[in-house]
Amino acid sequence: MTKPTQKPDALAQAMALRREFEKVTPFAEALNHTAQSAVARFTQGISPAALAGAWFDWATHIIAAPGKQFELLENAASKISRQSRFAQACATTTDGAAPCIAPLPQDNRFSNEAWQTKPYNMIYQGFLLQQQWWHNVVTGVPGVTAQHEQALQFVTRQLLDMASPSNFFLTNPEVLAKTRETNGMNLIQGMQNALKDAQDMMAEAPPKGSEAYVPGQDVALTKGKVIYRNRLIELIQYTPLTDTVRPEPILIVPAWIMKYYILDLSQQNSMVRYLVEQGHTVFMISWKNPDADDRDLTLDDYRQLGVMAALAAIANIVPDQKVHAAGYCLGGTLLSIAAAAMARDGDDGLATMTLLASQVDFTEPGELQLFINESQLAFLDSVMWKQGYLDTNQMGGAFQMLNSNDLIWSRVIHNYLMGESRPMSDLMAWNADGTRMPYAMHSQYLRKLYLNNDLAAGRFTVDGRPVALPDIRLPIFAVGTLKDHVAPWQSVFKIRLLTDTEVTFVLTSGGHNAGIVSEPGHPHRSYRVETKGALDRYADPEAWLAETEAHDGSWWETWAGWLAAHSGAVTAPPEMGNAASGYGPLCDAPGTYVMQK
Repeated sequence: MTKPTQKPDALAQAMALRREFEKVTPFAEALNHTAQSAVARFTQGISPAALAGAWFDWATHIIAAPGKQFELLENAASKISRQSRFAQACATTTDGAAPCIAPLPQDNRFSNEAWQTKPYNMIYQGFLLQQQWWHNVVTGVPGVTAQHEQALQFVTRQLLDMASPSNFFLTNPEVLAKTRETNGMNLIQGMQNALKDAQDMMAEAPPKGSEAYVPGQDVALTKGKVIYRNRLIELIQYTPLTDTVRPEPILIVPAWIMKYYILDLSQQNSMVRYLVEQGHTVFMISWKNPDADDRDLTLDDYRQLGVMAALAAIANIVPDQKVHAAGYCLGGTLLSIAAAAMARDGDDGLATMTLLASQVDFTEPGELQLFINESQLAFLDSVMWKQGYLDTNQMGGAFQMLNSNDLIWSRVIHNYLMGESRPMSDLMAWNADGTRMPYAMHSQYLRKLYLNNDLAAGRFTVDGRPVALPDIRLPIFAVGTLKDHVAPWQSVFKIRLLTDTEVTFVLTSGGHNAGIVSEPGHPHRSYRVETKGALDRYADPEAWLAETEAHDGSWWETWAGWLAAHSGAVTAPPEMGNAASGYGPLCDAPGTYVMQK
């Protein structure tokens, strides 16, 4: 009798298939990451698929919009007519014709009087008309998503900036005048500058002159001690400069995308020194510069090993006192997460919170939003997967493109065409002293905050439970900067909408860095300030701007007064560290982590 054939067990089949899939999946993922990271070397980390998607969205919708097509043709005819009338006026007058189009307020490329002479006035006016027309081409197309429209605006602007007549020898009257004046030596010097920059780039050498700004010798000079160190931070306690201090210490949480000493540059523009001189006990987190071994550090590791570890150390050095916590850029976002978690858990260890150019809502993060979609983040993950981090040059390229006229093309003109080398400054040297971002943390940060906006929506979890910004009931001092391309002030302003507490908001002149490093006595500085109580009605950013009075000077003095108003009576300074509790001085400031390259 033949034994009946047994049917294979369904569960066993499924498990076998799963084992085979698990063997293949790591190889397939590695292949994907390898291919995409190779492409990224030629695209500055920008996903070609993301740009192709934006172009396809625009192309399919403009094809189906004959009204928009007609509008563009009409617009082109109008601009040709305007340029023709301007050319005719130039040909028939010797005093110079009135321009037919004005540059944007932030565009200084054609401000020199030489651009108002023939034929250069016709050249730059024609360029501005074309620039305006291309803006009309990629905007206002019915059906195109806002992000795709912004991406096309960004790409179009990069191409137009590249083609600007100011970038070329024969069409830039300032360069031609310089060439006549120096008998061509500017071009020789410019070629030498270009060759030197190319050599430095290939050798990954720091820019010329930055060697004159060494932390601890030329910058980061405020005296202090490193009183705590773990695998991620060194905590610096600064030496008092006054006989008495406010009882509440200040903890500064800088961004880990930068080195902390932007807040302690030279003596005349050091925020740290200024606070110490005002009678505050100041602590500063100095982040480690992560490498491939730190690829698995998470955003919560930065909270626990950074903010919470620093607060624990401070509690042992200045016991029974609440802390004035201040965060800059990403540091402010992390501080907001930590403060919300502390409030949720009933921890009242903070006295106030200061946010310097820090966002807690990421629905309108400016042009950085162009780099935040699933396609771009998957591409970026592949770049970081291979090396374990995002390199400083990869980040720097993206930030430079956000303001390419000032950060790229003006440098090309001055260094290579005019033959002029801009002298190195402390801020420029700091900017060249970059850091890396670990793979796991940066991926989480971009997805949870920028892409999904989990913090503002109440979905961001700490220890498995969500945190909510309205739980923060501390007085808040928030600073936005008028020309910020990284954290637009309108986005920073949303802290007034997302919290139910007293918020003092300052809008200062300058950009993301120069607006914060705005010491008293700095020329051409101004700011606006206004406090919103917990029960006051909300005003939108533009209404607030129109209603708030501008003041000349530095906002630091206003902040110092605000901190004093939220502090107790002065007392004797605390000891430097607390050796008995395991927080004895380890080395002099600025420590060792800041020296890591």
